[in-house]
Amino acid sequence: MNASARDQDLGVEFWSKRVNAFSPEDIPIARRIADHVALAVSHEQLAEVERQVAEARARADRLEWRVKSLAEELDSKAGHGRAVGQSDEWKDVLKKAAQVSPTETTVLLTGESGTGKEVVARLIHRASPRKEGPFVALNCAALPEQLLESELFGHERGAFTGAQMSKPGQIELASGGVLFLDEVSEMSLSAQAKFLRVLQEREFQRLGGTRLQKANVRVIAATNRDLRKAVERGDFREDLYYRIQVFEIHLRPLRDRRSDILVLSDAFLQEIAKSVGRPPAGLTREAKTALVEHDWPGNVRELRNALERAAIVCEGGLITAEHLSLRRLNRPPATREEPTSNLGVVERETIEQVMRDTGWNKAKAARRLGLSRTQLYVRLRKYDLEQPAHS
Repeated sequence: MNASARDQDLGVEFWSKRVNAFSPEDIPIARRIADHVALAVSHEQLAEVERQVAEARARADRLEWRVKSLAEELDSKAGHGRAVGQSDEWKDVLKKAAQVSPTETTVLLTGESGTGKEVVARLIHRASPRKEGPFVALNCAALPEQLLESELFGHERGAFTGAQMSKPGQIELASGGVLFLDEVSEMSLSAQAKFLRVLQEREFQRLGGTRLQKANVRVIAATNRDLRKAVERGDFREDLYYRIQVFEIHLRPLRDRRSDILVLSDAFLQEIAKSVGRPPAGLTREAKTALVEHDWPGNVRELRNALERAAIVCEGGLITAEHLSLRRLNRPPATREEPTSNLGVVERETIEQVMRDTGWNKAKAARRLGLSRTQLYVRLRKYDLEQPAHS
């Protein structure tokens, strides 16, 4: 017999002895041991699951506390009414703001005019590590192309006609803090190309300058336009779009969160009463119904303006529906499939109706719509609205 065969026989003999060493009486013991082992593993797995659940609950509690504290802080510093809301849509906005605030992430706020995008931007700033730094807001729609670039990047003496001295831009003024670019969709393509470098390289040059400067800012941009469609039309750079759309927060229009209307109204009336030095005005039942049923094309800004006017007209009494002077306009029903096109139709018809009602007085129309005059001009150009020759 060779060595290999002999080793194989020895192996068989060894394992035969090992198996024969167990008696039938050992089986119940082995089963109990196996049960104890399984139970111990089960307890360990259960403990791990409970630990994970507890951690998740703790994270949720911390986030809820953060959302509440941010809202309270904003109320105390930026006017009580504007941060008020009880709808799920508004709570979702606060939740996202609380999540992104501690980071340096660029934020894009989208939504119609008057929905409170700057309010949310300031909330993010106050809850961020940059809260001790400045909050600098620049409305890109309010300035012509060259002036916008000068305001944004600054300029050196002699950079253009009228530049008698050097001037720092908003990027420099916002150093260590937040730069809020409102109506970013109105930025010219030239300014977009230069601002892309700010986001990519964190550096820029003043107009007419040669020295590179560091851009120590966090950028929060806002728009009431569909930037994806602007990219498709060639009006907005695709690379810049992806740079600013890292974390998007969409603010729903007031007509889509009607449960906030009366809560906001009460807060606004409290705020207005302090400014005029009289007790807060109350609302009749009919006035409350009118407020809730109105579509508010100017959103929260229009609501506050309507209440401020009504509080003055009522002369300290109850505000009635007549004091509010709200008019319902015939408009096509909004659909989920085509929200952008329908909202454009609604906005155009609303502006056209208000312009007719005010005799094409742009200052009055802007106040009634809850817009700035610049924002109204932008929309008049956008929808090709001009005063008829016979008006």
